[in-house]
Parts: sequence; C-alpha cells; structure tokens
Amino acid sequence: MNYQHEFTNFQLDDISLTINEGEVVSLIGPNGSGKSTLLRVISRLLKPNSGAVYLDERNIHEMKSKEVAKTLTMLPQMNNHQLDLTVRELVEFGRHPHSGGKTSLSKEDIKIVDWAIDVTGLNHMQNRVLPSMSGGERQRAWIAMTVAQHPKVLLLDEPTTYLDIAHQLEVMELVKELNHKYNMTVIMVLHDINQAAQNSKRLIVLKNGKIHYDDSPHCVICKEMFQSIFEIDAEIYMQHGNPVFTPVKLCSSSCK
Repeated sequence: MNYQHEFTNFQLDDISLTINEGEVVSLIGPNGSGKSTLLRVISRLLKPNSGAVYLDERNIHEMKSKEVAKTLTMLPQMNNHQLDLTVRELVEFGRHPHSGGKTSLSKEDIKIVDWAIDVTGLNHMQNRVLPSMSGGERQRAWIAMTVAQHPKVLLLDEPTTYLDIAHQLEVMELVKELNHKYNMTVIMVLHDINQAAQNSKRLIVLKNGKIHYDDSPHCVICKEMFQSIFEIDAEIYMQHGNPVFTPVKLCSSSCK
C-alpha cells in the first residue's frame, strides 16, 4: 500500500512522500512544525490547496467516506472521555463503516468487536464505563474502537500524551503488536523522540512545514539533526540496539 502526498497547505510546503504497507512511521519535530496538520491531510480531515493524497493509487478525496474508513482510520489527540458508554459500546462504533446502515451488528461484526477488545487487552473491563477508567485504559479503549474498523492503516496523533510511563509503554507495545501480528501500517505523531526511535522503522522530521529528514532512526538521530531542527546540543548513544539522545544545552548562535 502506497501513499503519495504533494501539496501546499497552511503550515505545509512542497511535501512529497510515499509510505509503504507495513511500515511504522513517526512524525517528529518542534511544536508548530506541521506534524498534526500532515496527519490530518493524510486522513482526509483537511484538503490540500494543491496536489493530492493517494491511497492505493486512488485520490483519497475522490473516494467515498465509508470506503476510506474501511481502509484508514485516525485516533485524534483529544477524545471525549466523559461519554457515558461502556468499552464494548464504544468499540462497536468502529463497525459502523461496515454495517451498511444497519442498526444491529452482524455475527461478523460481533466477532471483530470481540477481537478488537481481546487484542487490546480489555476483556476484563469491556463492561466498564469510560469515566471510571484510567487514562491508559481509556486510550486502549479508543484504540480498540479504531482497530475494530479493521483498517489497513492506523493514524495516531500523540497517542501517549498525558499518560504515565507504564501506560505509554503499554500503548507502544500494542502499536507494535498490531503492526507485527496484523501487518497494520502505523503513522503516528510523537513528542517523545526516544520513544519514536525505539518504536518506529522510519522517522520523518518536520520543521516550518517542510520535511528535513526522512530515514531510519539510526540515520536520523544525530547531533546535526538536533542542532538544525531543535537548536540544541545533544549526546547520542545506543541502548538495546536503538539510538537514544540526551539534551545537553541550547545551541550557541553558531550552530543554528
């Protein structure tokens, strides 16, 4: 599965890239660099002023909404956690693009809802209401709802923001399982660069609406990148085979 993006849009400028089936890609960069905007353009929430986004070689804006929803789904950064719904009721919403307007779920829909609840480890709390759950549990419930759509492509906008470290690890392990076990393509915005390097096959670095780096974590995580993109000096070292950085100080004017 390939995606091509060539557009100019608000914060984005002359972006062209292809994302292949089965990849786990993280978008990183400073605040306001265009990461979430790019994700929204890919998801069809925003329409580019020029150029196009292609999903399986088809212009995504020429496809029907339900057709797109069967292939690609996005979990935004903020969700309504006060909804008076049980986990199972929330996850069932993920089957609406496949229901053909029917009010009741088919046997196949129920089977997939059961699978989504199981794969996200929510069997024991599927009858809990959302407000009674922790932040990490609710985040898993929302991810379960998105994967119940049975998408080929999962878009996540800062899925670990506001979660404690244990729940961040939990969500990242789930993302890796969905990719490894079900070959789900994952594109996510992450603020934690070490987390992105550890859990992604590819990093795309944006600044001022442009892509400045696009490669494997081993190639992207370097002192030059932190100096030019984040304007900091950083120490780089390897941990469990992955590059890890520690910020040292703000850059002097000579390195900006």
